[in-house]
Amino acid sequence: QVQLVESGGGLVQAGGSLRLSCAASGRTFSTYVRGWFRQAPGKEREFVASITWSRGSTNYADSAKGRFIVSRDTARNTVYLQMNSLKPEDTAVYYCAIGYGSNWSVWGQGTQVTVSS
Repeated sequence: QVQLVESGGGLVQAGGSLRLSCAASGRTFSTYVRGWFRQAPGKEREFVASITWSRGSTNYADSAKGRFIVSRDTARNTVYLQMNSLKPEDTAVYYCAIGYGSNWSVWGQGTQVTVSS
């Protein structure tokens, strides 16, 4: 019933910036956390950042700390991931997710981010 659509991915040079968006449709009244994950080729999916829906409290992976900013727009039911000072190692497919309770239950299809050196 709930669907997530990511956008904003693309090709960027090292040191550049991108802003990813994740719009949710359907009933999300039980949403506790919105999160971003990524998966690079040949690697396991990893957590990037999250934000609680009620208070907007954020959490970041060490790799994202100081460079990425996660935010939300409650009116649009949308979360964003502002990525600055991008590095080639940030290259991955980025996924948006919704966490109900302790479970990441809903996932988007992903958007490709490629950072050239």
